[in-house]
Amino acid sequence: VTAKPVVEGRLLASKSGNNAGMAANIKAVCVLKGDGAVTGTVAFSQQENGDSAVTVTGELTGLAPGEHGFHVHEFGDNTNGCTSAGSHFNPFGKTHGAPGDEERHVGDLGNVLANADGKAEIKITDAKLSLTGPQSIIGRTVVVHADIDDLGKGGHELSKTTGNAGGRLACGVIGISKV
Repeated sequence: VTAKPVVEGRLLASKSGNNAGMAANIKAVCVLKGDGAVTGTVAFSQQENGDSAVTVTGELTGLAPGEHGFHVHEFGDNTNGCTSAGSHFNPFGKTHGAPGDEERHVGDLGNVLANADGKAEIKITDAKLSLTGPQSIIGRTVVVHADIDDLGKGGHELSKTTGNAGGRLACGVIGISKV
């Protein structure tokens, strides 16, 4: 089951803009690399007040066709490859779930779908993510996994912790980007 992304429009302004009715945006970026052919870039955007959902867009290449788990992990440490990124970002101690579930890790973003050429387009809007405050994902790691994320519903012993999404193909640290 693929999580259906939510599409929403919003006004964009530079962080320094003072136009009435327009909220400034915070932006972040992540460049994913791994030991194999999987690479990509993911962008994040949120209104500066942090009260809005985060928009996630990007592209991954080099994937096997099909669905792949896509998560924000707790640490921005990639010193030992993607393994040192830790578990899914889970500041509230929840079990693993689908992006639309109330019971889920903050970092649970479901699956990305790679086409026959191994390319996945990412378009997600997620209200649990934040680019500000104590639950900010800036400085944490995005990981794309080898297998489909069962969204906590697969019945496997790893379903409620990792979605049984398999090995870590590529990862990168989320950093603040220029507005």
